Amino acid sequence: MKMKLRLLPVILSVIISAGVLFGGWFAYTSFAMENPLSNKISAVAGVTNSTMKLSSSQVDIELTLKPDANLRNVVEQIKQDGASIIGKRTVNITVKNSSSPQLDQWWSKALFEVAQAMETKHYANIPTTLEKYAADIPNMKVDSEMDEQNVYIRLTDGDATKFIMLPRISQIGVWPNE
Repeated sequence: MKMKLRLLPVILSVIISAGVLFGGWFAYTSFAMENPLSNKISAVAGVTNSTMKLSSSQVDIELTLKPDANLRNVVEQIKQDGASIIGKRTVNITVKNSSSPQLDQWWSKALFEVAQAMETKHYANIPTTLEKYAADIPNMKVDSEMDEQNVYIRLTDGDATKFIMLPRISQIGVWPNE
């Protein structure tokens, strides 16, 4: 006795099974991981907007911050609050800046000495360098902080604010968060 398979029911069952499988995976990723992490990021003090992309090996977060935000605290809070979701993934945080051409030009002048201090691990020279350059501009305010992984800099000139996160590990080329 030969069994005859009908093509239409087989194709429909494959399509429905694939839909349920990938739909379930998408729903799990979205509702159990991305949405809770996104909510935790949005609740961090100083964050006005955020977008996030979650993959199996990394989490890419793009932040828009209030001008008076403390970038070090924001990064620390995101890593602490999202630790259960982030797990062993690499976290890449970038900040959208509301900078100005004058502020960008000022930073490009100070960048050489800051890069030298980073490369030689003379981190105490960074605030001194920033204050030295800021003395030339009346409304310029500079703040710098450091933790085990990054140096955080906030430059403010009137309504323009630029946040910079420089990794403390040595690397060749341009910093990814500059």
